[in-house]
Amino acid sequence: MNQNSPRESCWRSKVHEIIFEADTTAGKAFDVILIISIALSIVVILLESVSHIRMRHAVWLSTIDWIFTILFTIEYILRFMSVRRPLLYAKSFYGLVDLFAILPSYLSLLVPGTGYLRIIRILRVLRIFRVFKLVQYVHEAQTLVRALYSSRRKIIVFVVAVLTLVMIFGCIMYIVEGEANGFTSIPRSMYWAVVTLTTVGYGDISPKTSLGQTLAAIIMILGYAIIAVPTGIVTAEMVRAEVKPVTTQSCPTCSAEGHDANAVFCKYCGSKLN
Repeated sequence: MNQNSPRESCWRSKVHEIIFEADTTAGKAFDVILIISIALSIVVILLESVSHIRMRHAVWLSTIDWIFTILFTIEYILRFMSVRRPLLYAKSFYGLVDLFAILPSYLSLLVPGTGYLRIIRILRVLRIFRVFKLVQYVHEAQTLVRALYSSRRKIIVFVVAVLTLVMIFGCIMYIVEGEANGFTSIPRSMYWAVVTLTTVGYGDISPKTSLGQTLAAIIMILGYAIIAVPTGIVTAEMVRAEVKPVTTQSCPTCSAEGHDANAVFCKYCGSKLN
């Protein structure tokens, strides 16, 4: 396998330091400018959705948005090229967010109306925690993620149980109320059951018979009891979760973050950290 030339390695290291690291003056300045650009691009997307603003300034808004899109595309290419194992970056959370932040603009050329998916760019602002050294927020985020991951089986069982109740209640309400009272099918009755069980209550469909109203009251009360279940599951796992202190250092090979404070090697790809 051919090794990179010293000049290429130096260039890649320099670009990686500026784009991925926030410890240097240049790196922090780059990230601050990036976050401001992301915020401005989000403002443009929001303004485009206002009809009278879009009618008056459509050309300007489109031009500004494409300028941001091109800049973000160049940035993504530089990120892809500056890591030693680009595919690891491409498959990472931030790698996918960076990619999906620019894809809707190009997709809108083929499928009109998909351009508003650019709002996913707001996820890129999560880098603000790394830029301004808010490491404590990174700790809390890791605690939450680990708690959700640890409780995934309990949550799956809970969701399956809720879906089962929805099917049962929906079928019963279809039988009790019937098409004359708006419950025209079992799927529509299941929709009513979901709205009622989650205590949302849109009111577009409601039972008219005494038996149906009694059943609806039982489902509403059951809904309040069910709300506490996922909260308790995740809370219990959060209490158990223990997260070691981490840094905001980025791996020069796979771009992964969240390494232990005393780490010498990346815990995701094994490469030596700078």
